[in-house]
Amino acid sequence: MRAAVLFGKQDLRIESVSAMSPEPGEVIVRVAYGGICGSDLSYFHKGRVGDFAVREPMVLGHEVAGTITAVGGGVTSLRPGARVAVNPSRACLRCDYCRAGRSNLCRSMRFLGSAAVSPHVQGGFTEQLMVREDQCVQVPDHFSLRLASCAEPLSVALHAAHQGGDLLGKKVIVSGAGPIGLMCVLTAIKAGASEVHSTDILDAPLITARALGATAVHNAATKANALEVLAEGKGYFDVGFEASGAPQALVSLFRLVRPGGRIVQLGMLPGGDTSVPLNVLQSQELELVGSFRATADFDRAVHALVSGQFDVAPILTGEFPLDCAVEAFQMAGDRTRALKVLIAVSPGLERQGVDMNPRPDS
Repeated sequence: MRAAVLFGKQDLRIESVSAMSPEPGEVIVRVAYGGICGSDLSYFHKGRVGDFAVREPMVLGHEVAGTITAVGGGVTSLRPGARVAVNPSRACLRCDYCRAGRSNLCRSMRFLGSAAVSPHVQGGFTEQLMVREDQCVQVPDHFSLRLASCAEPLSVALHAAHQGGDLLGKKVIVSGAGPIGLMCVLTAIKAGASEVHSTDILDAPLITARALGATAVHNAATKANALEVLAEGKGYFDVGFEASGAPQALVSLFRLVRPGGRIVQLGMLPGGDTSVPLNVLQSQELELVGSFRATADFDRAVHALVSGQFDVAPILTGEFPLDCAVEAFQMAGDRTRALKVLIAVSPGLERQGVDMNPRPDS
């Protein structure tokens, strides 16, 4: 079978890899679509994500959906032909964090397409993928596998919203209008925020943010003064979500969030230390909390997509076949043209569905 394998910085190749047979408790997924994430882009362009460097060939991708083709012994909840969204987190389910409901902090996490451990965990941009039964969430036969592949990034936004606390009636700002930031905008709106502002350094993604329902959008590169005026004095926003991974964006939130407010860091910052104004955090009694991946939010994300609570279709801006994975990554890295770019690994699986654009009441 074929897979998109990263050998090093900007060295992505379509390689033949060994086919798999399901082990007990495992299933084989024929991958239909996979979304290119910001971490995939960082691996491709820099050879690393934060402190995690690629040290051996690694299949990229962790936002995937497809169809079950085979099941191992003991599997009872899935059968061949089932359409599924795949949770990339393979937690041990036994450690203290897993038992406490914080599986995203699992001491023995195996996350698809991750160089955090050695040997690396191979990812989902491959024609066949073996995962544990509980990593698969079934979707209806009529539901688009393109949209199902968006469950993982939506789960990240849902988890970030949980870290942000009760957003009902709150003034919210989201820094970064990439796919995750845009999904944070959607999540904050659905959570009942009174205002949801989106910032970025490019106009193109901000147009999408406004179309998704953002109260206001701000180009931090050209119109930063508007935000400064809005937050003049001691801040304006109750909760700030930093989804860009840019240190300067995080620092700016310390001026924009009001005393007693909360800042949630979910964008992956560069490796090493990041300087933040801790004197402001102390004197304004701000809360700075982290948000990493997701927990049970993945199941919630699948349900929200299938039920039509979230329309993420406007974020999908490109699709390339597996053989053109390099071109897909180049497109995804151009934020003036693309938001979420999909790799069509086995696009014929989509056509087996009843409805490519399902309605919530269908």
